[in-house]
Amino acid sequence: MSRLARLALLVAFAGGGAAHAAETVALFAEKIYPAPDAPAIADGVVLMRGGKIVAVGARGQVKVPKKARVSECGGGVVTAGFQNSHVHFVEPRWNDAAHQDAKALAQSLDEMLTRYGFTTVVDTGSDQANTVALRTRVAKGEVRGPRILTAGTPLFPPDGIPFYLRDMPPAFLAQLHQPRTAEEAIAAVRKNLAAGADATKLFVVSPQGRTGAKRMPLEVARAAVEETHRQGKLVFAHPTDLDGVRVALAAGVDVIVHTTLGEPAPWDDALLKQMVSQNMSVAPTFKLWVYELKKEDVPQPVVGMLMTAALQELRSFNAAGGQTLFGTDVGYMRAYDPTDEYVFMAQAGMTPMAILASLTTAPAARWKEEQRRGRLAPRLDADVVVLSGDPGTDVKNFGAVRCVFRGGVPIYSAPQTP
Repeated sequence: MSRLARLALLVAFAGGGAAHAAETVALFAEKIYPAPDAPAIADGVVLMRGGKIVAVGARGQVKVPKKARVSECGGGVVTAGFQNSHVHFVEPRWNDAAHQDAKALAQSLDEMLTRYGFTTVVDTGSDQANTVALRTRVAKGEVRGPRILTAGTPLFPPDGIPFYLRDMPPAFLAQLHQPRTAEEAIAAVRKNLAAGADATKLFVVSPQGRTGAKRMPLEVARAAVEETHRQGKLVFAHPTDLDGVRVALAAGVDVIVHTTLGEPAPWDDALLKQMVSQNMSVAPTFKLWVYELKKEDVPQPVVGMLMTAALQELRSFNAAGGQTLFGTDVGYMRAYDPTDEYVFMAQAGMTPMAILASLTTAPAARWKEEQRRGRLAPRLDADVVVLSGDPGTDVKNFGAVRCVFRGGVPIYSAPQTP
């Protein structure tokens, strides 16, 4: 793709969005995966207009209007837009998002998220006011980037801020909720949601470094969950260990945002059955475990042993019928490329289409947005990813993103390869 073509792909977002929305865009593809549970389409086309998908099908079966504009990004492998269900906007690059230069923010979003196909992301904890400001600017079209859902300010156990957050600015730390009672938890949830949060995040077990961990009382966690559910929102939890998973289950949490690591025994059948029966989803974040273990100089044989056990947790969870959501903890983790996560998920027994589901249909269902997004079908949002290779033959190709559209508007195009 030439530099001129790449600029043409992005010009709509930079000022021609209204004109772009009124026209029909034809995106031709070598292969289309309309959804994980639908047959792939060879030599196909996706028609987009007004932010929605108009038609999807084989080239000879879809009538392309004569006045349709043919996208410069045709020729690759096309899927619905991806969701990363575990990100953070906590790096200094996001400071003062309300007033930062729009191009600088868009570049930061490109580097961390958009270039990897993410059209929707879930921030599971950050400076709430700052993230809401970023979300608002993206939603208004001032900043090019993915749709942002946020859990706002997390809730921690009493005196239980994790050791790895203690170097954050004092003003930020002072905002963190550490409820001691059910009443305080309810008040914190109400404040969080009223300020614009889309969900609640609980640290049911908060790592304290070498001094162990602080644990959220069950009645506090349960009160936070019940108030969040009363307002029609989801609850995410950081479990840390097996007891944390059990507390999350007892409280009624919807999603745990990590597997556990270093447990003496794997998740047993009774636990797995309860997780599935309560419709608890898991975002495994395998790459994070390797990232953290490397920082601690853990010997490679030990890393291998710990990762084998973590992969088995997800393998057993999926075999029991559990729902997996793709998530990496990127933003806290400074290694942005998610390709290793796809490889780990495959090693945990997930097929390419199961991984695609974790990126598309599963999060859409979890957020009750199946009628809006998650697959390529008429009347759904035109959130589209174009890959340079087929993930059905190599899961690493999920990370080989050429172009990204959100609502039919191009928000990312990979630089030309010499």
